[in-house]
Amino acid sequence: MFTGIVEELGEVAAIETLGDASRFRLRGSQVTEGAKHGDSIAVNGVCLTVVVSGDGEFTADVMDETLKRSSLGALQVGSRVNLERPMAVGGRLGGHIVQGHVDGTGTVLARTPSENWEIVKIALPDDLSRYVVEKGSITVDGVSLTVVEAAADYFTISLIPTTLALTTLGIKQPGDPVNLEVDVIAKYVERLLGAGHGGNRK
Repeated sequence: MFTGIVEELGEVAAIETLGDASRFRLRGSQVTEGAKHGDSIAVNGVCLTVVVSGDGEFTADVMDETLKRSSLGALQVGSRVNLERPMAVGGRLGGHIVQGHVDGTGTVLARTPSENWEIVKIALPDDLSRYVVEKGSITVDGVSLTVVEAAADYFTISLIPTTLALTTLGIKQPGDPVNLEVDVIAKYVERLLGAGHGGNRK
């Protein structure tokens, strides 16, 4: 489980194609401190399992399913990535409950800079629209954010200077893809209400 509070702005060091999967080598001295085989690290909001860790880098195998459902397939050597280790038990929940299970991808539509912050408009897939509400939480490339405006096919977020400087959201441009994870509580509520009214229980 993660909180969506990015710890480190890392970098893709290498990508090896393995048939219908890829092996990523990622650089991040902070998140790799004490990391070992089998640990989890979120990369742009995608929970990946550490295969090997050392010298400030770690490798992770990314399945075809993950490449198709997230924007990781668009990464190249040198791409900057948001990195976060799982929340420690007993720690402060600084963002919101984030699983690292990407629900879909959106596209940056526009950026509107202001004096002390920046508004970013992001296209919202039809199947995720019902989970996004004004003042609710959403995770964009692994960053826990508050929704400013929620429309049927887009939403906006307001980014403070810290977020702009310390995450990839500061360099995303219109047309760039981003990973989206909606609030899991909303999905559970929908499922339970559906089951309670004769909905699908599978």
